[in-house]
Amino acid sequence: MEIIVAKTREQIEFCKEIIFAFRPDVKEATYLDLIMHMITDQNYILAYLPNHDNTKAAAFIGFRTKHMLLTGWMIYIDDLYTDPAYRGGGFAGKLLDFVAGEATQAGIKTIHLDSGYDLHDAHRLYLNNRYVLACNHFARIV
Repeated sequence: MEIIVAKTREQIEFCKEIIFAFRPDVKEATYLDLIMHMITDQNYILAYLPNHDNTKAAAFIGFRTKHMLLTGWMIYIDDLYTDPAYRGGGFAGKLLDFVAGEATQAGIKTIHLDSGYDLHDAHRLYLNNRYVLACNHFARIV
């Protein structure tokens, strides 16, 4: 399995089905421009693994490097999703390992992500990949 870092509109389009499966509120008419803007202006990296016949993405991860007073330099994982047909095949673990390698290469000590309370399979994946429950995340809708 070769991880591909999306840099072109065509590579992002290759991930279209899986992006919309995970983020159904993203607008189809603007998603390419939005993700290209995130890549070029917001330090977002979209990496994916193609399915076995290379016709679409089987899993993707979206992350960014940022600096915070609390953590110093850190990587934040915005998105991680595997098509249900490919779950259990090691796709998500391979993507998490890729991000850990990026962190190590950059000298970054921590990787952060948020996960919904009822996503127990995802939590098991994170815990098995040496993530810890470090805090609660609060949000306010205004």
